Amino acid sequence: MNNVKKQFSIRDLENLSGIKAHTIRIWEKRYNLLSPERTDTNIRMYSLSSLQKLLNVTLLYNNGHKISKIAKISDHDIPYVVREIVAKHSHKSQAINAFKLAMINFDQTMFFNTYNALLGENSFREIFKETFVPLLNELGLLWQTDTISPAHEHFISSLIKQKILLNTEKLQHLEPTKKDKVFVAFLPENEIHDIGLLYINYEIILKGYKCIYLGPTIPMENLEDVLKYFDDIYFVSYFTVFPEKDRINKYLEDFNTLVSNYNNPNFWILGRQTHYIDEKTKPSFCRTFHSIDNLVSNL
Repeated sequence: MNNVKKQFSIRDLENLSGIKAHTIRIWEKRYNLLSPERTDTNIRMYSLSSLQKLLNVTLLYNNGHKISKIAKISDHDIPYVVREIVAKHSHKSQAINAFKLAMINFDQTMFFNTYNALLGENSFREIFKETFVPLLNELGLLWQTDTISPAHEHFISSLIKQKILLNTEKLQHLEPTKKDKVFVAFLPENEIHDIGLLYINYEIILKGYKCIYLGPTIPMENLEDVLKYFDDIYFVSYFTVFPEKDRINKYLEDFNTLVSNYNNPNFWILGRQTHYIDEKTKPSFCRTFHSIDNLVSNL
């Protein structure tokens, strides 16, 4: 799992491209689009270059190019035709496919061209919610089924984080306009999935609040320092993998002890691990949210 995946099954190609395996086989036979290798048991296996070509072909096909015409474009020229389409069009379904193609190719230029095309018609918030969130959800499934490697996922996630940080920085020179709450954003120890928290930090600042962003894998005792400096603190965290389901209620119990001498503790939590919180023992100052939009609407 730590190496970049170089061989793909026809189901992998179907998952990544959205083109049915049956159609892929027809394109192979009729137009000689791909040339898979075969295992000793006659199973088709495709190289990384074959996957890259299929994603390019799919983008052209979804933009009205006939497959018979696509088949006549040389392998060398296909990426250039694709980049022209991505630069001209920014429809969200096309953008998601282009971002996947950029990921598979480790192509930063295609990522930025696609993003900039979207930005011509959409705000950053719209791009994140309508394009990046569906993309990340899809990539999560692809990663779990071993269709893509961690290297691919880390590459695209890092580029998305850059965009969140860039847009956050644009706001951070402004003095907070709302003084009734101070937010502290952190992830618990061993939790490293920070895209959601980074975006929440952006939304909090956009709403005019001060947000102290501590980031991933913060030991609970480190939170004591901020308690000494501010009143009306609202801790915000995203439980994606940690605390584990059999430890999450103990985590909240320990958090309750940590803030026991604080006048007005608040703790807002998102993430799939919140499903394992026992509502009967949950501290009264803890609130769980089922989505980022749900949390933002309560700011």
